[in-house]
Amino acid sequence: SPAVNETPYTAPPRSTFFERLGPGGLSSLLLASASTLLGLGLPLLPYLRRVLRLAAGEEPVPADGILVLGRRLEGRLAHAAALWRAGWAPRLWVAGGLTGTATRSEAAAGREWLLAAGIPPAAVEVEEESQHTLENLFHVRRRLRERGENRLLLVSDPLHLARALAVARGLGLAARPVPAPDAPPRRGSFGWWHRAAREAFFLHWYHTGCSWSRLIRSERQLSRVT
Repeated sequence: SPAVNETPYTAPPRSTFFERLGPGGLSSLLLASASTLLGLGLPLLPYLRRVLRLAAGEEPVPADGILVLGRRLEGRLAHAAALWRAGWAPRLWVAGGLTGTATRSEAAAGREWLLAAGIPPAAVEVEEESQHTLENLFHVRRRLRERGENRLLLVSDPLHLARALAVARGLGLAARPVPAPDAPPRRGSFGWWHRAAREAFFLHWYHTGCSWSRLIRSERQLSRVT
């Protein structure tokens, strides 16, 4: 991997879809879409299997932090708080910047929820620069490395965990997926399968982007994912 660039492209607050793509994002999206269409969807099958397998998560292990990912956070925050109370990590991370018409960041809203649930302020960390999962993990990694830390429990809805884990491990983090059991969508519903298919495509897109960046030797693009 190239030397880690600690100041890669970061999407601005309330960014548009194309701003969130960043360098190389559109080309990798087009490549992933083309391969999916030309392959009649078959390239997504191994990723779908991975999404469904990791939806079960893994048993937690002692870590440096518990990172809560995604939106519609209440169920995820509650599960993360339970993990913290059980002593799996000394601190909780909530990540996410300003999106849409919100007047406060996702991270700030998550911190407020945790404090109201009785988590002490010293145990809660926020990351408010990011606009999506990749940036969430990149910026949290930077903060962890400042402390000589690297181990995370990733808490999100079950179907998000395969992608989150792939990104985390691509960034060199020792991560372990722990699903929030009450997070939507409901297992087995149409929404569940639709979300699973979307996550399979997003995972395909992520791996396509990594491979494309290495193929063209783009240090700028690789600095976001390694």
